[in-house]
Amino acid sequence: MNYSKEDLAIVAKTIYGEARGEFCPFGLSSLIAIANVIINRYKKHFAKSLSEVCLAPYQFSCWNKNDKNYKAIQHINENSEIYKVCLRVAKNTLDSTWPDLTDGCDHYHEKSIRPYWASRIIPKRVFGNHCFYSLREDNE
Repeated sequence: MNYSKEDLAIVAKTIYGEARGEFCPFGLSSLIAIANVIINRYKKHFAKSLSEVCLAPYQFSCWNKNDKNYKAIQHINENSEIYKVCLRVAKNTLDSTWPDLTDGCDHYHEKSIRPYWASRIIPKRVFGNHCFYSLREDNE
């Protein structure tokens, strides 16, 4: 997959903002699954670039200015171990070195909430504290 340095950084920051707390209790799979959703949305034409997928309004809560994680992703210490892990996850998933653990999922939410769009469907996969769904058919 072709991607820019900016795409790589935005994907890594999205993983960091959405799931950095999942790493210690649940391992890499929770982080990889977030990256898989980003890639699947790109492949399913949600947006024209990976950055646009991540930064689309109200799609990844860490980019919402009123979200508690927004400030954290604006001031990431790029030398922190957890950010380095998120960057490695982003690179390895974008390079297809690591598989799509979600089997095509393009949506997810924390277990503690139940968005309207998930009210009548069963998650396809569960990783850590997140439930994953495939709501859009692949347009490829």
